[in-house]
Amino acid sequence: MEIKYASGLSITEYDGYKLITVENPWPNAEKAYRYLLAEENAEVPVDLEYDQKVEIPVKKIVVTSTTHIPSLEVLNEVNALIGFPGLDYISSEAVRERISEGKVQEIGKNEALNTETLLALQPDVIIGFSIDGSNKSLTTIQKSGIPVVFNADWTESSPLGKAEWIKFFGAFFGKTKQAIAFFEQVETDYLEAKELARQASEKPTVLAGAMYKDQWYLPAGESWQARFIDDANAQFVFADSEGTGSLSLSLESVLAEAANADYWVGPAQFVSYADMKSASPHYEEFKAFKNGNVFTFSSEKGETGGVIFYELAPNRPDLVLKDLISIFHPDLLADYQTTFYKPLE
Repeated sequence: MEIKYASGLSITEYDGYKLITVENPWPNAEKAYRYLLAEENAEVPVDLEYDQKVEIPVKKIVVTSTTHIPSLEVLNEVNALIGFPGLDYISSEAVRERISEGKVQEIGKNEALNTETLLALQPDVIIGFSIDGSNKSLTTIQKSGIPVVFNADWTESSPLGKAEWIKFFGAFFGKTKQAIAFFEQVETDYLEAKELARQASEKPTVLAGAMYKDQWYLPAGESWQARFIDDANAQFVFADSEGTGSLSLSLESVLAEAANADYWVGPAQFVSYADMKSASPHYEEFKAFKNGNVFTFSSEKGETGGVIFYELAPNRPDLVLKDLISIFHPDLLADYQTTFYKPLE
């Protein structure tokens, strides 16, 4: 299967079965994982090597990140979801309805899953993720005979690379065509928006992140968030920094570089200027704060408090990019209603 942007995913289809390879399940992982997805009675070569086997199409699934939820919605497979760690984080209205009906069970925390509940649920597969490969509860569950498959969408730094992981979910449900069709539409919309942004005559400067205790956390120059700012034809102040994760800097160094940035996006959990000012009076020293050009994605939440951006944005980079273009270049997207980013109150 063609994988254009995702660096850690490959899928090969055969008659009656598929092989999925996850190259980098977590940063600096020492091995790749190979998963056999086989239809009932499929003739699979006896010498085929793989880490886990899953019978497809799956009927009962457990996922462990809210970023997995939108793919189930797109593929019309929400009814297959039977368990999740931390139900309150889920914002999807369709899944929340199933939760209220008692059809999706709480399974604890990702680092310490409730193995008893999972064994009682008997899912066809658990889609897990691991920060460093040390999740002991996943190992215990795997030994019980329930297949555990790692999803590494979160390690991708390309916005379209993250979104392309819907093809991974499509493979489990026998809905490859639907997954490809959805991704191709997102890709088209994203690239068209990126091209539109290039028409802007000016390239504003942008700051991101906020302080936690005495450190300022913000996206590194090669990160997912930094890529969005660049594709929106704006200049991220720390674009030259290395890494795909986050930076931890002192207030002084951020102030020296970004005091005059035109815009400020994603200021952590803050949703109002009053909250920011009470947390630190130093925020008032930034031009974007003074001019009312701070935009947050933390104000849009589901009914139980989950931030919608964290759940939906990886699947819909086209909407994230359009949000940022409408902020940085309002003349290009007149009357556009943003999905995630909103002005601070």
